Amino acid sequence: MIVNPRIGLWIIVYEVRYALLLMILWDFVVVILFKVFHKEWMEQPSLPVSLIGSALALFMGFRSSSAYARWWEARTLWGSITNNCRSFGRQAGTLLGNRYDLMMAIAAYPHALRMALDTKQDSSADVARLLPPHIQKAIMPYRNKPNAILYQIGLSVTEQVNKKNIDGAVHGQIDRILSDIANAQGGLERIRNTPLPAQFCILPRALTNIFCFILPLSMVQTLEWVTPLGSSLVGILFLVLDKSASDLQDPFSNFPHSLPMATMARNIEIDVLQPMGEPVLSPLEPKNGIQN
Repeated sequence: MIVNPRIGLWIIVYEVRYALLLMILWDFVVVILFKVFHKEWMEQPSLPVSLIGSALALFMGFRSSSAYARWWEARTLWGSITNNCRSFGRQAGTLLGNRYDLMMAIAAYPHALRMALDTKQDSSADVARLLPPHIQKAIMPYRNKPNAILYQIGLSVTEQVNKKNIDGAVHGQIDRILSDIANAQGGLERIRNTPLPAQFCILPRALTNIFCFILPLSMVQTLEWVTPLGSSLVGILFLVLDKSASDLQDPFSNFPHSLPMATMARNIEIDVLQPMGEPVLSPLEPKNGIQN
């Protein structure tokens, strides 16, 4: 996630650099054909550009809003996981009799979750470092490792409740926290497994390419040699919107616009384990204006 607004714009422009260079090259081709070789067919009316631009603005607006809604919902669900992991860590220490193994397990859970949401993020070392050995062994056969961790935590909580004869209301309160974590995980998996409809991903990009292709044709008779500048300034706006929406619609991938899942998982780990008095790792700092 971009956290430094000073370089955020440059990061976005850098992402569309190849398309922008290609568009500028085409602008110069159009100007040379019109001004040097006097190709009359280059004088195209501006009406097609206006119509395509209007349709493109509608598609871009809907796509950007939908992509941001997915990103924001994912961030909200991660916030729920953060709060509930902290609450469970506190209750494992205060209500369950200092069950440090459960505190370590819930600290490992967000690392396992971020790896499940994005297989390109390898957090297996963090999971192995935090997760108690008996839970690591128990979850090995399971496909959904984060859910398996929650299941093993639930079994350990029930065992501790029966062993210590803890009140059933306390047990219910702890189980609700685990259920809230599971519900948030389900929401994140729904976002990952349900992309935006293909027509709202493919059509805006196709229209953007068509728009940038015919844009200098409608400008050249008015702007002449200044056409590359005018066309590039307008075209880059649509290129940036298309790229940003494309990244936002997948909030778990390793893009500059994606959620900083590694940072959130590390923060959960610190908040859960510090009350134990154990040494913890430092929070992750942004690199080149991007929080991972």
